Amino acid sequence: MFSFFKKKKVVPHVRLTGIIGSAGRFKQGMELANQRDILKKAFSVKKITHVAISINSPGGSPVQSHLIYSYIRQLAEKNKVKVIIFAEDVAASGGYFIACAGDEIFANSSSIIGSIGVISASFGFKDLIQKIGVERRVYTAGKNKSTLDPFKEEKEEDIKRLKNIQLELHEDFIKVVEKSRGSKLKDPEKNNIFTGEFWTGKTSLELGLIDGIGNADQILKEKFGDKVIIKNFEKPKGFIARKLSSSFQDPIDKLANLIEEKSMWQKFGL
Repeated sequence: MFSFFKKKKVVPHVRLTGIIGSAGRFKQGMELANQRDILKKAFSVKKITHVAISINSPGGSPVQSHLIYSYIRQLAEKNKVKVIIFAEDVAASGGYFIACAGDEIFANSSSIIGSIGVISASFGFKDLIQKIGVERRVYTAGKNKSTLDPFKEEKEEDIKRLKNIQLELHEDFIKVVEKSRGSKLKDPEKNNIFTGEFWTGKTSLELGLIDGIGNADQILKEKFGDKVIIKNFEKPKGFIARKLSSSFQDPIDKLANLIEEKSMWQKFGL
């Protein structure tokens, strides 16, 4: 007779989308600073047992990836709730790093998953400025302050120093994946799991990088019933932020940012 008053199951759902880290002047990518409040609100909903997080990101800053991952785990442990991650188009590189905060990870069969590696890219303009007759003047205190200056000849010692940093970051990434996925991973060395390669959701399931195929609405209804209430949390973009990211941004900066952002998505065929 009291079934009428029985409360329905509520699952908070947060969406984390875009490039991770700074994305240019007047434009902020996904960072802990701008996601902290929305995550905290989702985990603060009373009497919940799970929080769902959808991720759509090709990666970016390894630091911000780790900060967001750590904050999600901190909230989950503090509030004693489980985290279910849903990969959308892409959860690669830093996007997959954050996904590892989940107790379970789901994806679409066509999602792009993985890219467990570290990359640094730039251009060399030394010959170009000589050709157009530009003299560059740089003054530093500290012999390595101008390491990998794109307007100077590359030095072997600079490249070696960068590679050592990348190896440390890569090892950190690997440890997070191993901690998250544990024995679910299928022979990482044989399957090149930690080489920076990426796969579809279907293959990622076979490799143990995810736990199943399906979207948030479908999986949450399967787990908690058709009457589950999915409470969506997404950080709105304010009026001032919209204006600054469009009307007042320098056209050259805006074009450069768009090209850089597009190249990160296109790497995964998007």
